[in-house]
Amino acid sequence: MAQDDHSGAEITAADSSHAEPTHSPGTAVIVADGFENPGFPAHRPRVTDENPKREKRAQRTVYTLFYLSILGSVWAIAAYMLFPMESNNVGDVRLNNMFIGLGATLALLGIGFGAVHWGKAVMSEVELADERHPIGGSPETQAAAAQVFADSDRESGFSRRSVIRNSLIGALLVFPLPAVVLFRGLAPQDQLPVELLSHTMWKKGTRLALDPSGAPIKASDITIGSAFHVIPEGLQDLEHGRLEEKAKAAVLLMRLNPDELNELPERESWSYDGIVAYSKICTHVGCPVALYEQHTHHLLCPCHQSQFDVANHCEVIFGPAARPLPQLPIAVDDEGYLIAQSDFTEPVGPSFWERH
Repeated sequence: MAQDDHSGAEITAADSSHAEPTHSPGTAVIVADGFENPGFPAHRPRVTDENPKREKRAQRTVYTLFYLSILGSVWAIAAYMLFPMESNNVGDVRLNNMFIGLGATLALLGIGFGAVHWGKAVMSEVELADERHPIGGSPETQAAAAQVFADSDRESGFSRRSVIRNSLIGALLVFPLPAVVLFRGLAPQDQLPVELLSHTMWKKGTRLALDPSGAPIKASDITIGSAFHVIPEGLQDLEHGRLEEKAKAAVLLMRLNPDELNELPERESWSYDGIVAYSKICTHVGCPVALYEQHTHHLLCPCHQSQFDVANHCEVIFGPAARPLPQLPIAVDDEGYLIAQSDFTEPVGPSFWERH
């Protein structure tokens, strides 16, 4: 028996069998001070519920908005053709973007506003409480689900109001067309995009030039640890398609200590005294790989954090890129300038080409 330190009296443990259980209000199944469910508020009829003319007007508003969406999609396609930007003039580009954007905005807002107004002013307004039930696929559950769809169709009037339904379907079908036209217009209409993107301006004997000056580069000007943004010589002289060709042919030129360079056997002749050239276009989604860390010999794409090891044929060491950067075979001509031995031996850019 234990004793009290102060009085010396013997004390015994309390009998827990007679103690009243205590429950935390947060863990009790039924809270003692729970409130009564007030139920739904009294239904307030809308104007369209009491006035048939207002209901007809709301219906006209809905399908008019859907027709405006169709008009916006058609205008976006027409604006792409009426305001071309092949001249590379900034004013033409602004007009093209503005009118195409207005058409796409009208197409999207027409569908959105029309759907919202349909739900608020035309569809049946009924308050419902969805109860949670155990997950199951019994015949009764399937029949109840089918009944829900049937009730929804009846209340929304989707099958009954054919003008609204057909105008919505038409707006949804026409809405993606401007995107199809715009994406197809990214390449010339009379040539296959795959062929255009599979080859660049690089060819045998083309000198490597600094970007953006276009000055040719000598091997003696490249020091260990340096990196240069490079373009093909003659790119600046192009009158048409200069940006497109640069986007494909952009190259990063770096010089490493030859002892630190691990080259594949079939690529031993593609470099010169530790100087290597790789495509600047990331193999993830085509972003520019523009950051070089000379101590680790790593290239970084700042957009999605793909990293490539220059010392090991630019293999991927981190990030979402699926394949190494394509290497440009280089050599030196009689005057000491760096030249390309050929074009890239594989397509540059995203790894879509591996699946083509």
